[in-house]
Amino acid sequence: MRLDDYDNDIDVGEAQSGGGFGGGGGGGGLLFGLLPLIGSRFGCGGIIVVLIILAVLGMNPLGLLTGGGSNTAPVTRSAGSSGEQNARQVCEVSPERRETCQAFSNADNTWEKIFAQSGQRFEAPGLRFFKPDAGSAQSGCGVAQSAVGPFYCPTDRKIYLDTKFFDELANRFGAKGDFARNYVVAHEFGHHIQTLLGTSEQVHRAQQAAGQAEGNALSVRLELQADCYAGVWAAKNRDRLEPGDVEEGMTAARAIGDDTLQREATGRVVPDSFTHGTSEQRMRWLRRGMETGDPAQCDTFSGAI
Repeated sequence: MRLDDYDNDIDVGEAQSGGGFGGGGGGGGLLFGLLPLIGSRFGCGGIIVVLIILAVLGMNPLGLLTGGGSNTAPVTRSAGSSGEQNARQVCEVSPERRETCQAFSNADNTWEKIFAQSGQRFEAPGLRFFKPDAGSAQSGCGVAQSAVGPFYCPTDRKIYLDTKFFDELANRFGAKGDFARNYVVAHEFGHHIQTLLGTSEQVHRAQQAAGQAEGNALSVRLELQADCYAGVWAAKNRDRLEPGDVEEGMTAARAIGDDTLQREATGRVVPDSFTHGTSEQRMRWLRRGMETGDPAQCDTFSGAI
């Protein structure tokens, strides 16, 4: 995918090292879809340890799944607090960071235009990178663990990402290519759009009154909508796509489907435990966004998915 250089005013920085106790709920994004990967490496005990760590450090696992948080009305696009020099210092650390900053900046500009066309005012999110070799970082949703993958925190409206995740995506899941990586960024950006529109808060409230299976089903719909929003972003940048990009995106969506991850990790599939959707569902909603380029076509909460 051909991306321009990132804007100098994007809100980007390095996450502060984790420590102490945090609070609030975060946006799961691709995060909990990787728990089966942890399980495949360390067994069920590894998953339990991660969940215990999240709880002890103040992160609500259910909140991470739901993307719940306060529904603050969007105001305007705010200039990044890092400034040109700091943005360069952060983004130029590695080729992976630079590409992530480019995808983030492009998504920022794309969604600002979409909101403007519909008469809505847009507020940009922030992007925070885990420091090299740091296993945790402080976020508005508590102490974030890099082991559970990229995630969006609605409390401070920031995306947290460890670029080492991209190596796992390519080497373990076979989802290689720049568009596969950009899809991850666009998906997390989609959770920010859900926060601005109030969708995340509505789902969070519904989950609080629901049982576990119903709550998981709502999480699936939220995640599939974020996939569709990622597709909308790609559609709005269709002229930047290169041969093979669409296939890279579909490969990534297939690789991180709940059924695929569970089957690889445990040899069986438990649909009631799904939180992100099957591989087929993730590909279908990503494709819908790509084909329509219309956020209104990303209503995963009406009818079958």
